[in-house]
Amino acid sequence: MEKYVIKGGTPLHGVVEISGAKNAALALIAAAIMADEDVTIENLPDVSDINQLIAAIETIGATIIRVDRHTVIINGKTISSHVVEEEYIKKIRASYYLLGALLGKFHKAEVALPGGCVIGARPIDQHLKGFRALGAEVIQDHGMLNAYAKQLVGNHIFFDVSSVGATINVMLAAVKAEGRTVIENAAKEPHIVDLANFLSSMGADIRGAGTDKIRITGVSSLHGTVYSTIPDQIEAGTFMCAAVATNGDVLVKNVIPRHLECITSKLIEMGCTVEEYDDAVRVKAGDFIRSAHIKTLPYPGFPTDMQPQISAVLSMANGVSTVKESIFENRFKYMAELSRMGAINKVEGNTAIITGVGSLEGAKVAAPDLRAGAALVIAGLAAEGFTTVSDIVYIKRGYEKFDEKLSALGAVIKKVDTDKEEQTFKLKVG
Repeated sequence: MEKYVIKGGTPLHGVVEISGAKNAALALIAAAIMADEDVTIENLPDVSDINQLIAAIETIGATIIRVDRHTVIINGKTISSHVVEEEYIKKIRASYYLLGALLGKFHKAEVALPGGCVIGARPIDQHLKGFRALGAEVIQDHGMLNAYAKQLVGNHIFFDVSSVGATINVMLAAVKAEGRTVIENAAKEPHIVDLANFLSSMGADIRGAGTDKIRITGVSSLHGTVYSTIPDQIEAGTFMCAAVATNGDVLVKNVIPRHLECITSKLIEMGCTVEEYDDAVRVKAGDFIRSAHIKTLPYPGFPTDMQPQISAVLSMANGVSTVKESIFENRFKYMAELSRMGAINKVEGNTAIITGVGSLEGAKVAAPDLRAGAALVIAGLAAEGFTTVSDIVYIKRGYEKFDEKLSALGAVIKKVDTDKEEQTFKLKVG
């Protein structure tokens, strides 16, 4: 089983190039099948979630041409089935985007209930509410979601809670619905805007993406396009936190600084220096890490997907920090793993109280989910001695060549398969 072995204590220095946004790319891939012409998506991250979704649409007949690791051409004209039930598709949360895409294109869809990281309930009730408002019948049967409509008709939809997934899914269905759809209390995340721009480049009529009110006028067909995925704000934030944790100085390239403002402001509050450029940010650690209070919120608030990473940094801060999780209820599983490394924390309901300890100690830990896994790697990079992070299959879902990018910044890290490889590495680096 693959794992990362890390010798901590080396400050990160240098330049890192950020990949395309996983969460945006998943929505773009689903949307691409709605056209009957070639759709080229560039700047895809080469991670397992992306590759599994591409494999899934290929199983239902979509024509796939992998131009290179980061570019794919998709044509939905050859799709012969509206049923997606492959076992591996259940492993990724974004499988449910195929429900909206297939429903929009064929007026029928059957998709296996989604999986992904176990970080909370993540109900899909708002998705179903949106589909039903557009005129679809939706039922759940033996682990499958079945949706059917004689005709999709635009409607006024008000989400009870702001949901990224529901906003994306309803957008996909609504672009082919008859008439006008208005989505109120829509999510405002960057990948919502990216999807809207992508669909618009295919001929859709979408206004208001990035605000809480999205207006869509349905069109009869979508055409081909060439489109580049936005950079990954969460990967960028992860490397920014790694720079701070290790007392480093890192230039993070291929980013949209505006997407990082909520992360940047907290790091500055914690004593770091952040310099912004057109498509890059430079993060320099301060003399010490100050404590801070974090509350996760929908964009433009502090992202829940950055909560574990910044918590790892706060474990070494001067003082007591609080981290309140308002999105997912099970996102503190990694706190027990950090405790193995000497962190002092206490979880009370949806709030973690973290007492900074100055420095952490290397230990054997396991990644409980994608972002928590990245947080444990950050902790290992800063800790004294060796840290082994197992279950890195989670990390590989969302980070491309994570160990290689860190190594290029000076980190002493290696991906190994066996205990023997681990021991050899430890002997080699001392």
